[in-house]
Amino acid sequence: MDQRGESSHSSITDEKKAAGETVSGVDEYESDMPDISRPFPPDPDEMVETHQLTLRAILVGCALGAVVGASNIYLGLKTGFTFGPQLFGAIFGFAIIKPLSKALPESGLLGKLLGGPFGPKENCTVQSAATAAGGIGILFVSAIPAMYRLDLLSALPKQDIGKLIALAACAGFFGVFFVIPLRKYYIVKQKLTFPTPAATAVTIHALHNSRTGAVVARKKSLALLWSFVVVFLYKVLSGYAPGVLFDWHLGWTLYRIGFTSIISLDNYGWWIEFTPAFFGAGMLSGLNASWSFFSGSILAWGIKRACLWGDDFPLVSYNALSFANQSDFTQAPSPRYWLLWPGILMMLCYSFTDLGMNSGFIITGLRNLKVASLNPLTWFQKDLNPDEDDEDLTPAEDRVPTLWWTVGLAASIILCCSILATLFHMNVGEAILSLILGFAFSFVGVQSAGTTDVNPVTAVAKASQLIFGGIGKGAHLAIKPAETVNLTAGIIAAGSAAQSTDMTGDLKTGYLLRAKPRNQFVAQLCGAVVAIFLNVGLFILFTTASPCILSSTVQECTYQAPSVSAWVAVAQAVALPSLPIPKSAGFTAIAMGIWTVIMVIVKHLWVPKKYWQYIPNWNAVGLAFVAPQIPFSIAMAFGSVFNYFWARKNPTGFDMYMFAVAAGMLAGEGLGGVLQALLAVAKVDGSRFGTAIGCPGFEFCG
Repeated sequence: MDQRGESSHSSITDEKKAAGETVSGVDEYESDMPDISRPFPPDPDEMVETHQLTLRAILVGCALGAVVGASNIYLGLKTGFTFGPQLFGAIFGFAIIKPLSKALPESGLLGKLLGGPFGPKENCTVQSAATAAGGIGILFVSAIPAMYRLDLLSALPKQDIGKLIALAACAGFFGVFFVIPLRKYYIVKQKLTFPTPAATAVTIHALHNSRTGAVVARKKSLALLWSFVVVFLYKVLSGYAPGVLFDWHLGWTLYRIGFTSIISLDNYGWWIEFTPAFFGAGMLSGLNASWSFFSGSILAWGIKRACLWGDDFPLVSYNALSFANQSDFTQAPSPRYWLLWPGILMMLCYSFTDLGMNSGFIITGLRNLKVASLNPLTWFQKDLNPDEDDEDLTPAEDRVPTLWWTVGLAASIILCCSILATLFHMNVGEAILSLILGFAFSFVGVQSAGTTDVNPVTAVAKASQLIFGGIGKGAHLAIKPAETVNLTAGIIAAGSAAQSTDMTGDLKTGYLLRAKPRNQFVAQLCGAVVAIFLNVGLFILFTTASPCILSSTVQECTYQAPSVSAWVAVAQAVALPSLPIPKSAGFTAIAMGIWTVIMVIVKHLWVPKKYWQYIPNWNAVGLAFVAPQIPFSIAMAFGSVFNYFWARKNPTGFDMYMFAVAAGMLAGEGLGGVLQALLAVAKVDGSRFGTAIGCPGFEFCG
């Protein structure tokens, strides 16, 4: 699970990942685990790849990235979770191109485009394009919808196509261009592990193994394909009978047959949802993260809610996040608004404290970083006169020319400043500051992802909201302009940092496979272009099908979008003259933030690493406070338990099929949700031709 959303990531194979081992079952076929600090040694039987950057690799990679990107918009609007496309692109890319490369002759136009040998380096190009094409979706499930909820943009996203494309381009391209020096520093110099990208490299290496690759690839591909197809069809069909096939509102059903007091169960949000995506998310996340999330749901939406509000909520609604009177923010908050603040502070305290406890390698790295290495002119000179101490084993002619990324970086900075000044009324200083923050946050994200596989950028980037909140007050901006500057700067800082973190990990995969960085760079640029237009289109599609996503007054919506709520709350809080936080919520937030800090420190200083799996992940607990999606935490808890017993009872099958099945579930439900949105726009969806049996209200199911 990727933490580009407001989520936690804790793999069930953390110890393997810490050692740089794969989590996809490839180690079963590789008796000697390769050294992941250096490029894999050449295989004597390895084919010579004359063409690593091909049209087929770009097209297939972008298409696979689009599938994951579409799934991420759906899943992100549901809960704030998004997932990386690296392994999905690697496995499915192999399954698509390998048969084509053998079936088509190398002669003729079609053969030249789609035929010919297919090797691991071209496979790396596929996953590079997929990673970039599936990126920056987090912006469209967090800060950008927040701007609509605060009435900072037009009434409808389709009226803002130009602005949305411009924002996505600012974050996407800036993040891609400044990733190249990060590669040299973090991958070549520091040799960070990057567990998931390393696992992707090992997977590709195994798929192209002349002895076992064909067998492994066939089994994994079929498992992924079948799970994808079955879940996709199930998700689409469930839209026509959500109360029967997808959501079981047991409290509502029992209430209707006479057990009136049990309605509180449904009011509290406790029902069962048969969501394959979050069952699969639990499989990938493991027991610690999944049960921390579930325990947070019990604490927030069971114990605390029952103690603080009782059963009938006579004063306030359940899901309200905006109120007619400003005094209601502090005097009569809804449960969701009250719980938002302890959740946000726990997530921030966890991210910063965990970063601080791991800051030894950051401080050491920064000390070793020469000031001269930050000078682009010096980099250019080194290209002409290679450094004798250069540790990069990639041939100089295969690296990204300094002129490429420096010119691109300068152009993206100029473009960004122009767009922010003309469309969002930010001066050049504010625009430059948002880019600098994005660059700074990328160091945090890459260091964390490179060592722990956790990308905390979205949570950490909320610091930009605090900084620009202070700037807005210092400039005496009115509330709406202050909120616009706050969220726009947050979009640039968080988006560019998240993009650069993903791209750095992607370059780690290529480094291990000895792929040409310049080819990966081109694939990333192609994928970034696709991601910009894809995510804008998907955002318009989903908000057209479900306008409640953009409304702060609608109390119930299929897409709760908890990340949006968090961005809205912080933007409002720092823009108003006084913080609109209930005193009881503020004191609770401080207490739980302190507790989170203490627990993280205790874990790092006094608890042996082998016992960390038994300590709650307080970032996931905080997420449960922010996200009123109890059915998802239940599904993840069951998914992690299923995975635990599967690994114990049948480790061979687990190693072979686990990731493929889980990835198929995630992509299948996500793409099924996209088709449901299309059916809603075409007015042939389940709300018009389905049944509401079992639903308290049809729009509350599914």
